Amino acid sequence: MSSKSTIIAATNFSDIAKNAVFYAAALAEVTGSKLLLFHSFSLSIHSSNSRVSSAGLDQELNRSLWKLKILATELSTTFSIEIEIYCIYSPLEEELNKLIENRKIELVVMGMADKSLEQDLMGNSTTSVIKNINIPVLAVPEAAHFSQVKKILFALDDTSLSTVKRFRWFTKIVLKLKSEIEFFSVEHKVEKLLLQQNNADSTIDPNLTDIKHLYKKIKSSDVVNEIKLEIKNYKADLLVMVPQKYGFWDSLLHISKTRTMATGLEIPLLSLPN
Repeated sequence: MSSKSTIIAATNFSDIAKNAVFYAAALAEVTGSKLLLFHSFSLSIHSSNSRVSSAGLDQELNRSLWKLKILATELSTTFSIEIEIYCIYSPLEEELNKLIENRKIELVVMGMADKSLEQDLMGNSTTSVIKNINIPVLAVPEAAHFSQVKKILFALDDTSLSTVKRFRWFTKIVLKLKSEIEFFSVEHKVEKLLLQQNNADSTIDPNLTDIKHLYKKIKSSDVVNEIKLEIKNYKADLLVMVPQKYGFWDSLLHISKTRTMATGLEIPLLSLPN
């Protein structure tokens, strides 16, 4: 088995997913990673009730494997990377968790559909993976194409710095990409941010001392809008966020900033688990 770290590109064979797969392949090439093309499917309630035969399931599996092989061939003509395909009849998140546990997986890449009211209220498979998978997830909108990731905007809160320290993979990737990072904080209490900034160099992974980085803090009550404005002002190529965990009642009332951002971006969103 290859000793390389692995990037999973999950696809449902849509145009949005295909764009994300190509983004993942380009990232795998730059970072020297292996690419695992992954597709899982499960039957709808209607199909389950109709008791689809095992032959029907095999036919669907073979059809999906054929699509993955075509996609892998297409990628191999453009990128110099090691590619593996994997297709299974299983719920998406369940199988992702198994793969993450059993293999050297460092990143999951998925496509992100355009913003919609339904997504704001209910989310989708990508935002669900962001919430429930315990490794970094990169959500790639259809308008985003990999070139050179020169500038990374890291939307910072109280716990994000410790997350950077825990995920050395992130700093390793930033070094390989030769990117600059802006740590951007939006808080009501500017004094708290000033203390955080003064202690930042001792809190963040020491590898960041080799990376060009800066800090910007503002006082505002509209976090999402301020992040969107800063993406444009900073001309960011990638947004990084750390979604927070909420209790059951809080989750009913709270609209996730990460999910809101993910469904309305033109640049990829890298979600680092808290």
